Amino acid sequence: MKVFVTGATGFIGKNTVKCLIESGHECICLVRSTSKKDALEKIGCQFVNGDITDRESLTKGLQGCEAVINLANLYSYWEPDVSLYEKINIDGTRNVMESALASGMKKVVHVSSLVTWGRTSDVPFNEESPIGEHTSEYARTKYEGDKVAWELYETKGLPLVMIYPCAVLGADDPKITGDTVRLLIERKMPIRGMESAVTTWVHVKDVAESIVRALEKVGNIGEGYIIGKEQFSMGQFNKAVSEISGVPLPFLSIPNTMVKFNAFFLTSLANLTKRPPVWGLSTDLVRNLLTGFRADGSKSERELVISYTPVYKAIEECVESFQSKPNT
Repeated sequence: MKVFVTGATGFIGKNTVKCLIESGHECICLVRSTSKKDALEKIGCQFVNGDITDRESLTKGLQGCEAVINLANLYSYWEPDVSLYEKINIDGTRNVMESALASGMKKVVHVSSLVTWGRTSDVPFNEESPIGEHTSEYARTKYEGDKVAWELYETKGLPLVMIYPCAVLGADDPKITGDTVRLLIERKMPIRGMESAVTTWVHVKDVAESIVRALEKVGNIGEGYIIGKEQFSMGQFNKAVSEISGVPLPFLSIPNTMVKFNAFFLTSLANLTKRPPVWGLSTDLVRNLLTGFRADGSKSERELVISYTPVYKAIEECVESFQSKPNT
């Protein structure tokens, strides 16, 4: 199958494209002119320059394709320009979905996130659980982007399948979780906090495999799949990083109220300086972590035949990838 992929140079994207190629598919990747694409070139990907805010580049990339995997989004918990969240996660999603519909795609796999459930009343929650209050601009705008996609499915027949990864982890993680691991093993994290906060984790390769299986599965248009199973608290996560790396954890642990105060101060300072908060400690990130996300990904096990990798192994691979690099 010839597949158009957005967000292919991202953490999940690289793993997904590799899985697609290994499964015999042909990949056309939407990339910016500044994107690093050497690794994707080596495995046989083709490229179209542009991004999801540019409809012309989407139309060009979709020519001759049969399906779309939409991974492009703004995944962060602080931005100097807050309007970017809506521009990319809502308007960009609309552009991809409407362009796919106009181009007659057979299937559209849209990658969302478990945080779109917000403070749901179900613990653990599943694909049918009610949506609660959102805890960040990222979560809110991802949810609103999902609503755009589902509306096009319901009213226009968009051949949609939705993927909801849990907290993603693996080797060379360039985002928030990877930053946490790196700061811990470089002894640049002076304190511990939010150690009772629990989330559901998943290996990045399991996410990539799930996306490809959802693409290939027959008769699943209109379905959503939570991807993840094992639940770890931040305390357990930190302990695993320490055990694997051999680096002791920071001695000092502070209560959640103090974490919230520090996040408020650092976010206020970041808003003034237009530079990210120290340690990535934004108010949105803290609210998100303290909400806790206990998700049930058993539907994916049943319907996509996914066998989840142990979270400890994902942490191990992440730690080893950082320790193997110079100056780490």
